[in-house]
Amino acid sequence: MTDADLLLLAGRLKTVMSQDIHQEGDCYEIRSLYFDDAWDRCMDENEAGVDQREKYRIRIYDPASDVIHLEIKEKNRGLTKKRACDLSREECQQIMEDELPLKLDGRAPLNALQLQMRCSRMEPKVIIAYERTAFVHPSGNVRITFDRNIMASRCLEDFLEDRVSGMTPVLPAGLHVLEVKYDEFLPDVIAQQLEVGKLRKTAFSKYYLGRLAVQGTFPVER
Repeated sequence: MTDADLLLLAGRLKTVMSQDIHQEGDCYEIRSLYFDDAWDRCMDENEAGVDQREKYRIRIYDPASDVIHLEIKEKNRGLTKKRACDLSREECQQIMEDELPLKLDGRAPLNALQLQMRCSRMEPKVIIAYERTAFVHPSGNVRITFDRNIMASRCLEDFLEDRVSGMTPVLPAGLHVLEVKYDEFLPDVIAQQLEVGKLRKTAFSKYYLGRLAVQGTFPVER
């Protein structure tokens, strides 16, 4: 989507949806540290369009905050679900530096990540950062997000720092991503507001395209 597209949609969606309660102002920053194994299985599965796959990532919204989430994002038959748990800054740093094992407790995502790091040599591969604007609606648990200025970096040691070095744009300037998420149905009143004459459902992996971007391989014409 272009800047003009998102501006048009924002005006429409504000009439039928609420702004995410965690959002202050027009948007908030998301920064994620993505993992892959020694054979880049996640990259290969994305490229091949494998139907059942999962990704491991650590996500923060403010580098200075102690709120850190480890997430396992699973896709199966076109449906997506996430398992998540909290991490301390010390635990995040230990994972980044491969100082395992951490304490095994009831946090299943953390236990699963440690298993993958030991058995499949899973490790951090790329940082993905962007600005998000989010709208929500209770019917159908609808969540619509605008993700702007998607950037990628291989300076993994900067993940918890105020600023990440070596950021590379994933998409051409002025091109952004619209995501429409819902549990069971998308209310007609919202679907009507999204009609701009050119929307189509397509796969978009920030991790996959971010890895290509930092390698200098851009699948989208620049």
